[in-house]
Amino acid sequence: MVGFCTLLYKELLRFWRVVFQTVAAPILTALLYLLIFSHILQDRVTVYTDVGYTQFLVPGLAMMSVLQNAFANGSSSIIQSKVTGNIVFLLLAPISNFQVFLAYLLASVIRGVSVGFGVVLASIIFINISTFNFFWIIIFAVLGAGILACLGLLAGIWAEKFDQVAVFQNFIVMPMTFLSGVFYSIHSLPEFWQQVSRSNPFFYMIDGFRYGFFGKSDVSPIVSFLVVGIVFLSLSAVTFNVIKSGYKLRT
Repeated sequence: MVGFCTLLYKELLRFWRVVFQTVAAPILTALLYLLIFSHILQDRVTVYTDVGYTQFLVPGLAMMSVLQNAFANGSSSIIQSKVTGNIVFLLLAPISNFQVFLAYLLASVIRGVSVGFGVVLASIIFINISTFNFFWIIIFAVLGAGILACLGLLAGIWAEKFDQVAVFQNFIVMPMTFLSGVFYSIHSLPEFWQQVSRSNPFFYMIDGFRYGFFGKSDVSPIVSFLVVGIVFLSLSAVTFNVIKSGYKLRT
């Protein structure tokens, strides 16, 4: 247990020491997205009759920040340890594989959720935002961050250098995020792209998260919860087994 707590503390300290880069900068980026898109589309797009487009944007941008930062934390933790060579100290430490996995997972979730709720709190200064069900907000924020944390860990384990992590970021995380309904409701899309969005697990994370604010969503929050929960458990099992096997960690 001491080893787990030490590793978790080390990972939390790693991003907290550069908090302006790891937390404040993503919040500022999300606010710039909010400013630009709300200015251009506020009077041109109506998603829900009693919800303004600017209000609609906030949960999507917050969840996008959660996902991207959870991924960034997980991937950078592993690849940084591999490149600098200090991964060997982790492998030799008296700490179980599950504790290693859990420490990296929790640190990534904490960073992702911190940035996401930072975006919401910063937005409240300018926009009136209410919450419908805080339980769903927390559930989808944590599960979404957990999924991207696992994906980040897998990316960090697979990559040999920092540039290779960008493959996951540019060709998986970013496209799936922008096709998940951050900036629009999928009902405004042609039928083909609606089906593409419904096959995207990121859509269910964002749609369920948004339901917690407005009580409205494109699909039932129960369906979203089941999809996100299954994806999280599946990716967690895969990531844990990869860490346990020592793939690209012990060679």
